[in-house]
Amino acid sequence: MRRLTRFHSVTRKLATAFVATAITLSSVLAALADDAIVLRVGDQKGGNRSLLDISGFGKNLPYKIEWSEFPAAAPILEALNAGALDVGYTGDLSFLSVYASGAPIKAIGGTRSDARTQAILVREDSPIKTAADLRGKRLAGTRGGWGQFLIDATLEKSGYKLEDATFAPLGPVDAKIALLAGSIDAWAVWEPYISFATLKDKARVVADGQGLTPTITFIVASDNAIATKRVAVQDLLQRLNKARLWSLDHLADYAKNTAELTKLPEDVLLSAYTAQKTSPIAIDENVVKEVQEASDRATRYGILSKTLDVGKAVDRSFTAGASLN
Repeated sequence: MRRLTRFHSVTRKLATAFVATAITLSSVLAALADDAIVLRVGDQKGGNRSLLDISGFGKNLPYKIEWSEFPAAAPILEALNAGALDVGYTGDLSFLSVYASGAPIKAIGGTRSDARTQAILVREDSPIKTAADLRGKRLAGTRGGWGQFLIDATLEKSGYKLEDATFAPLGPVDAKIALLAGSIDAWAVWEPYISFATLKDKARVVADGQGLTPTITFIVASDNAIATKRVAVQDLLQRLNKARLWSLDHLADYAKNTAELTKLPEDVLLSAYTAQKTSPIAIDENVVKEVQEASDRATRYGILSKTLDVGKAVDRSFTAGASLN
């Protein structure tokens, strides 16, 4: 109970911070309508689109949003890199993997979820019972993202070397099929895939990201959108932050609306949202430091090709001043 009370206290403080530090955009935003600004936004499983819709913060936009649905972060980042999207959202490590390749993108905001909502799954009938049993097995996850990182970190925590298991680079759709078919032994993934697999396919969790991953999702914008559509991007980020805070007290409504939009089972989404407890964060020094440590570890694992300066990969001006300190 104390933990839950503190959680709500923290999110309420953050809500106050976002409101107190919000940029006054009304007059500039009014002009956007006349200029017919269009933001091309990438979404995963209807999450942010549904969130803005059901919370009411997607109403009366002074610009137009063109939504594109993606199954995972990788294609969103590819589209941002190619100039086909203005804004998207992705796990921080996936973002850094693409940023390291020279992609003209920046993280401008973000959210944090419970680290246990990144997990390694096995089939119900698998002989694998604990993380220690993963040695010598074929383990699937997204290359360059938290799937690969969680596998490597879990093996290391269990006292094994990375080469003590075989990594199979598969996206969520292919990995799910492979797990059910038995062609892989375990699958590292995130919500709502975890809830779907455990509720509908009777998969089991044998390890999770607690103590291993920051579990931060970044809102990412292209450098071009930041330069040419900044006010609209700023407004969208503020709406998403407010909607995310609203969702913490309306998880059932959020799940129902997302189910209608994506055709995913409502019970799966409610399970996922309840477990995640996702709340907005400001990109401050603490976040940069935390992600820098994870980035350095990913470089050691060989997931990132080189050491990165995370501070240069983010644009803190979009959440400047919105701090819990």
